[in-house]
Amino acid sequence: MKLFDVYPRWQIEPVSAKGCKIYDKEGTEYLDFYGGHAVISIGHSHPKYVEAITNQVNKIGFYSNSVLNSLQDEYAEKLGQLSGYDDYSLFMVNSGAEANENALKLASFYNGRKKIVAFRHAFHGRTFAAVKVTDIPAYLAPINEGLQVNFLPFNDIAVVREVLQQNEISSLIVEGIQGIGGIQVPAPGFLQELRKVCDETDTVLILDEIQSGYGRSGKFFAHQYAGIRPDIISIAKGMGNGFPVSGVLIAPKFKAVSGQLGTTFGGNHLACAAANAVIDVIREENLIENAAEVGAYLMTELKNIPRIKEVRGYGLMIGLEFEEPIKPMRDRLLAEEKVFTGVTGAHVFRLLPPLCVSKEEVDEFLKRFKKVIV
Repeated sequence: MKLFDVYPRWQIEPVSAKGCKIYDKEGTEYLDFYGGHAVISIGHSHPKYVEAITNQVNKIGFYSNSVLNSLQDEYAEKLGQLSGYDDYSLFMVNSGAEANENALKLASFYNGRKKIVAFRHAFHGRTFAAVKVTDIPAYLAPINEGLQVNFLPFNDIAVVREVLQQNEISSLIVEGIQGIGGIQVPAPGFLQELRKVCDETDTVLILDEIQSGYGRSGKFFAHQYAGIRPDIISIAKGMGNGFPVSGVLIAPKFKAVSGQLGTTFGGNHLACAAANAVIDVIREENLIENAAEVGAYLMTELKNIPRIKEVRGYGLMIGLEFEEPIKPMRDRLLAEEKVFTGVTGAHVFRLLPPLCVSKEEVDEFLKRFKKVIV
């Protein structure tokens, strides 16, 4: 048997990693400014994280949600305290797409409606409903065509208001910062207005914080810059620092119904051990504050580079737009300067380093980056 060949891959095989550095099987060191799609939050192979998973798997790695698991309760309490959502409930699952699937489903259970509003250039996952609210038509199979989704222009509140006032929309799903869409930040007031119109029309407001959450923006959630509280928040990526775990934060107005939602692997013992370790490290090492401070420093330095058309983002979720296609620069950056970065579209670099990145590592990145763009 061979692998189903769906991934374009670099001919690099990482075999170890530490902090913001990755090492391939030849021993070559790389600077990681991508974090494996924003997944690495507390740094590769953090000792507290490794110890927590090791200790847990030596006790019990998995049993079903038909029994008590106090690790889930421990995690929910820590998450509520650090995020500022201690009055919300938590449903744990395995991936970002699964979190969004359950968010959309729960919204429809709540108000009995079927239609959804999403935004142009949105990305919410590749499973049945999540891919339907993702604005990439090539990802859709014929089986996905039944779900009714209105894609509206991002940051255009007038159009949103017009559609929601028809009182047919079950939920509106929006990213705290659009990631795949090019690190597009909500315009001032946009999220506040979304909150108002969703309240007026009994539409469930879902904030997808899968990429922009967990401290990456310099706040626990990117939407907290707008001072709003969504009805449902989806989380994943940085939550497990590489271990597959995700969740749905659910406002008090939703009532749990036995059997309405379910999962086999969600919230298992190993996932909870990973998630608890991550949240402990974020708090103890002040990584949200570090993301804000170091991210601001990095963005300031990047804005001084004339060739960059625009620098966008918050914290350590940064997009660099160029007039010309960036592929040649990105290829050189990896091959010659040994730096991993992300990309979205043809013209935008996506920088998503671990939240523990230092100013010294930022300076090293800038030195290498300038070599390939001048």
